[in-house]
Parts: sequence; C-alpha cells; structure tokens
Amino acid sequence: MDGTKRTGLGRGFGALIPQAPSPKSPVERSLTLDEVAPNPWQPRIDFDEEKLREMADSIREHGVVEPLVVRQRDGRFELIAGERRLRAARLAGVQTVPVAVREMSDREALEVTLIENLQREDLSALEEAAAYVRLMEEFGVTQEDVARRVGKSRPAVSNTVRLLQLPQAVRDEMRSGRLSAGHARALLALESQTEQTALARDVIRLNLSVRQLETRIRWRKEPRTPQRASRDLHVADVEKQLMRSLGTRVRLHARGKRGRIVIEFYSPAELERLLEHLRRP
Repeated sequence: MDGTKRTGLGRGFGALIPQAPSPKSPVERSLTLDEVAPNPWQPRIDFDEEKLREMADSIREHGVVEPLVVRQRDGRFELIAGERRLRAARLAGVQTVPVAVREMSDREALEVTLIENLQREDLSALEEAAAYVRLMEEFGVTQEDVARRVGKSRPAVSNTVRLLQLPQAVRDEMRSGRLSAGHARALLALESQTEQTALARDVIRLNLSVRQLETRIRWRKEPRTPQRASRDLHVADVEKQLMRSLGTRVRLHARGKRGRIVIEFYSPAELERLLEHLRRP
C-alpha cells in the first residue's frame, strides 16, 4: 500500500531502520492519531489528494499495514516517516495507528525523512533541493556528504540545489506544474535571470520540449563573430520586430535590395500557429 520503492539510494530506508535486534531497535506499539506530532523535518509541501483518498480507502479495508516511524521528543511522539499514511489514516477515520518508536538524532531524523521521500519519488525538484540545503546548513555537511547519504552523484545534487537560484517567477511556474524540472535545469545554462524568465514563458506559451528549449539556449549563447557584429543595424532591428511578433527565431538575409526571411519552428503545432498568424489580414 505504501511500500518503499527500492532505487538504490544510499544505505536505503531499511538500513536506516535496521531489523536486527540492537539497543536502538524500533519498539512497536499503537498510538492515537492525536499522540503523533507533525514531522518538523518534512520536506514535502504538496500531497496528491487523489492518491491520499485511494490510500484511505485501502486503510479502511486493510488497516495501516506498515508502521509509522516516530521518535520520543520532549515527552511526545514525533513523526519521522509515514506522513502519507498518517494523513490517509485521518481521512479513513481510524482511531489508532501502529508505530515503530526509534531513538534518533535530529540529523538522522532529517536523513530518514529525506531518503524515504526520495525512494518513493514523492518530492518535487524544488522540495528536494530545499531538503539538501537544509541538511548542509543545519548539520554542516558538504554536497559530497549529501550525495553519498542519498546515493546520488555529487553533480546531480549540485544541479538540483542550483534550481533554487532561478528567479522566483520561474520557480513559481515549476511549483504550478507548468514548467518541468528538465526545462528548469536547461535554463541554468543562461546567466541572465531576465533571459531565464523570458525563455520559461516561451516554453509555456509555445509548449516547447526540453530539446527545443536547449536549441534556443544554444542559439542565444552562440559567440558573435566580427562579421555578425558589424551587420546592418536596421536588419537587426527588423529581425527583433519579427521575432517579437511571431514568437520564434527569425533571420533576415539581405543582399543589396533583395534577400530572404527564415522563420524557424520547432513542432507541427508551432508551424500551424505561425501559419495562422501569417494568414491574418
């Protein structure tokens, strides 16, 4: 129902909560829902309501099969792992839930919470980035340490953390689901936040794929040769006007009084849009 998805992350969730008897082995018991305090380390912000309702239906039928993981903290039981199960149990209207009580430091609690979400692929890219930063800032670990703990490469962790450097407007589009993490990572190749925001809006307006976005970014980053730099200013101005009007790359090749205009498109849908635009009186 809420089983851990094995993705080879770090030591794995099961390794962080060992089954072999030890002084810190989990102690299983039942708690009422009110006895379980929220997880202060929870990196997730958004929860899929439809999936929670499905889990609640399963809980009504079979109960909570996998215990929640909690720790005792200041005389109360603090949730560490099992946020979705707890929320679904509330929806299902059950009174008590099984828990495994585990001795755990703050750092271990954050690691377990982070790894559980990563293994189940529950975190958005921005939530994942924020969790990495919190782990580094609150416990003084490096990106290499984080990568080793969660079983990812250091560049993967670094690129995820860099998403937090994108403009607020771009991050808002990511949170809304209109801009994918793949698009956002491609935008990191641009240094200008103004360009990042403008291209993010192009992605949404034109429904560009990640590959199409990367093509546009490469074009913007092409080095300007002396010949291109000395082009007639009037031609460059006309190109800009056409690009603003058509919403795509336009090149004007002038030879004396003659020339040609090249209008680029990146999908059949975009071609259809351009044709409709050009047919207007």
